[in-house]
Amino acid sequence: MTRNVRLRGRIEALLAAVSGIVLVVTLAWPDWIESVFGVDPDEHSGALEWLIVAVAVCATVGFSLLARAEWRRPRTLADG
Repeated sequence: MTRNVRLRGRIEALLAAVSGIVLVVTLAWPDWIESVFGVDPDEHSGALEWLIVAVAVCATVGFSLLARAEWRRPRTLADG
């Protein structure tokens, strides 16, 4: 069980990093969706990009807090 707790914390940290990268990429290069996927769902209004930024901020903060809580959990004697 303690092994799963450590894996969970690492997965949460990885998800926080990935969502943080998506956040930075979207802020630096807002038209990456059009370039990568070849579609323009919002017809250059920028609404989709701001939605992605908002979701990425929430995901980054959420996963960071979950990972922090997991890493700060007290270890049991079985952990060594």
